[in-house]
Amino acid sequence: MAYTVTLLRSGCVTHNVLRLTTTLPDEFHFVPGQGVKLVLTKAGWEKKGRPFTPTSLREDGVLEFTIKTYDDHDGVTKQIRSLQPGDTLQISDPFGTITYQGPGVFIAGGAGITPFLAHLRTLARDGKLAGHKLLFSNRTPADVIEEHELRYYLGEQCVFTCTRESGSGHLNRRIDRDFLVEQIADFDQHFYVCGPRPFTREVNEALQSLGANPDSLVFEK
Repeated sequence: MAYTVTLLRSGCVTHNVLRLTTTLPDEFHFVPGQGVKLVLTKAGWEKKGRPFTPTSLREDGVLEFTIKTYDDHDGVTKQIRSLQPGDTLQISDPFGTITYQGPGVFIAGGAGITPFLAHLRTLARDGKLAGHKLLFSNRTPADVIEEHELRYYLGEQCVFTCTRESGSGHLNRRIDRDFLVEQIADFDQHFYVCGPRPFTREVNEALQSLGANPDSLVFEK
């Protein structure tokens, strides 16, 4: 089923990430971590939908999308930058497998943080952030999405690392097997992994080599 939503506002989160706020259809229901196919209602773009994850909560009364944009080619995300309040979009029924299973470690690469934002916001709302940790990799500190919010939620259990350049409060490391050994004491828990496909594959392989149960790995299959 397709739902029509209206853009209420659009603003920058980072230099290449936008936050879109749209209306929330009464009949649309999703759980944190699920995604939707978003389609522009512009001539020539009706069949070029792309998957994005709502980062809002149901009780917010609106839908929020946190979207990394790419200006190096004329794709959907570049077109999204030109949207204005009042423009309409279509979204599909929700889908996805990155649903919350219990306390554990969230491991994100770049825009892979987006499915976790609604999880962490839900946990913060319910006072259940204890027992969770976030490992978040980006290229540079300027690329980090919602850094202040994440630090507020998780404090010392929020670890930022950058692969190209570092800065205050950011390690200059990749999330690889050695990094996981340093940061995680217990591999008998849930692990939520999201990022580019090579990142997700490599992290999952490393976690399993360290004793994580394959059934404890929550990622988009």
